[in-house]
Amino acid sequence: MHPLVADIEGLVRCESPSEDLAAVARSADAVAALGVRLLGVEAERIVLDGWTHLRWRFAPAPAAGTTSRVLVLGHHDTVWPVGSLTSHPVGVEDGVLRGPGCFDMKAGVVMAMHAIAALPPELRAGVTLLVTGDEEIGSPSSRALIEHEARGCVAALVLEAAGPGGALKTERKGVSRYDVLVTGRAAHAGLEPERGVNATIEVAHQVHAVAALAAPEVGTTVTPTRLDAGTTINTVPAAAGFGVDVRVRDEDEQERVHQAMLALQPVLPGADVEVVGGPNRPPLTPAATTDLFRRAQRIAAELGLDPLTATAVGGASDGNYTAGVGTPTLDGLGAVGGGAHADDEHVLVAELPRRTALLAALLAELLAELLAEENA
Repeated sequence: MHPLVADIEGLVRCESPSEDLAAVARSADAVAALGVRLLGVEAERIVLDGWTHLRWRFAPAPAAGTTSRVLVLGHHDTVWPVGSLTSHPVGVEDGVLRGPGCFDMKAGVVMAMHAIAALPPELRAGVTLLVTGDEEIGSPSSRALIEHEARGCVAALVLEAAGPGGALKTERKGVSRYDVLVTGRAAHAGLEPERGVNATIEVAHQVHAVAALAAPEVGTTVTPTRLDAGTTINTVPAAAGFGVDVRVRDEDEQERVHQAMLALQPVLPGADVEVVGGPNRPPLTPAATTDLFRRAQRIAAELGLDPLTATAVGGASDGNYTAGVGTPTLDGLGAVGGGAHADDEHVLVAELPRRTALLAALLAELLAELLAEENA
């Protein structure tokens, strides 16, 4: 068995749903132990709001204002609840590795460690490896940590899974999330409904208003999602609410939708509308990725790998945060496969050493250039 496969299987067997803090802590133990074995360095354990994140540095942190590090970024949490291994066991068959969270993105964590381990010490000194524990739920505790580590870096390399056909992710939409909360007035639905203010009717007006904010011609989606209303079938509802998922390609659209959401007004007399939330992740745009992608294309060709392609996706990652602070970012450097979050989640085993070699070569080139600049 290839060492990459064995290490991935080990991490997948340690289940780590994002909202189970104890499971995330156990997973962090497994990732930290693997890091010690492969990298020879203990991880710094960072617990924020209960979530466990891991950081490896191989030299003292650089002075403020310098650009002497490359950030390698991943996460060890998954969307799979504890017990998923019973119905989705870990294993390899016909060159395909399966298991909950193998593709998104425990394979990427292992690939990052193997690639960094392949670097000579003088180059490894320029790397920071950050593996967070809450990415799948929007990185509520780790966002500031990610942004702090990314600032001043010459590159952030994100080990999220590759796109279809192994494509690197050179564009990700920004994400905003909202809850629209409606307050009405309760009344008996049979005896005196006219005394009530029907929150269900008001929320229906608001759902239509929110959906109208979408702009498909520029890639903006505004999607009403979860909906709650009322208490009993014979009571005029006094409260209702719904969630909203927004995806945009640029910050101007994110701001346009945000201001429109905050400006929502009730339609029914006596109703009240409150909007909670806002932008969660800024867009990852081609401006942040183009140079690194071209470099990766050239290196792949030099290594004799299949030509690299690029893709734009609606899903967000922590790469949105690194790009948002101005750091050149390349995403999708992890496993090739498919089925993220789905029953058919899988990794193509043959691609693991190839993509790990690509990451190692990309890191080596970036770090050698930095070292040459520092020594000039």
